[in-house]
Amino acid sequence: MQNVQSFEILPGNDDTGLILLADHATNRLPERYGSLGLPPEAFARHIAYDIGIEGLTRALSASLGAPAVLSCFSRLLIDPNRGEDDPTLIMKISDGAIVPGNHPITPEEWNYRLATYHRPYHQAVARTIRAVEARTGKAPLVLSLHSFTPFWKGVPRPWHAGILWDSDPRAAVDLIARLRADDSLVVGDNEPYDGALKGDTMYRHCMMRGIAHALLEVRQDLIADAAGIAAWAERLRPIFAAMTADPALHEYRRYPSRTGPYDIDYGDAP
Repeated sequence: MQNVQSFEILPGNDDTGLILLADHATNRLPERYGSLGLPPEAFARHIAYDIGIEGLTRALSASLGAPAVLSCFSRLLIDPNRGEDDPTLIMKISDGAIVPGNHPITPEEWNYRLATYHRPYHQAVARTIRAVEARTGKAPLVLSLHSFTPFWKGVPRPWHAGILWDSDPRAAVDLIARLRADDSLVVGDNEPYDGALKGDTMYRHCMMRGIAHALLEVRQDLIADAAGIAAWAERLRPIFAAMTADPALHEYRRYPSRTGPYDIDYGDAP
């Protein structure tokens, strides 16, 4: 496809205390990987990226003046929202699609993808967090943006959005309540996925350091075009602004993870 960098940082005002993340922003692959043996239509599916999230993150970053970090490679290459020892870090099969370019894979190639794409993305997230900390003298509020498919194995998903979290309730419970104030929305609490995942982005950068955070999933059909992205950006902008204005969401408070002890050191802390 093309040569790609591992991340993009959207500049913002660190004084807002808010950081946006988009782990699965794009469906791009570096030229050396071709299409990983997949047909072109695979890269229009959720297996390659989170549909609508790049546009939503850019719109929110611009309107809120908040910095954002976006991944610039497809999750089919390596998934930045997985721990380095997670068996689903590089998928052999994704939602029924066999990925020939990922199996077999040598240890050298596995480590190359970690060093070239996965780790630089997380280093960019860590640098962005440290910059906000240095500017404000407080913990940032970190909100991670994702999207999910309207159907799973033929079953429709009723939620318009879902908030995923582990055991730190501060930002997650607040965000759920603010979204549920709109009677037209069906909002999932750890639906359609559970937010406790050892080694993922929120675990690595927020849970381990006691930083308030939440992962927001928006149903993909709602943000699949420019109009949908604009509508959700307008819905979320005042909510995110009100949340980052709350001093309680800028305190360090470490909660035990539902996944077990913190026994990994990623070296992300200052």
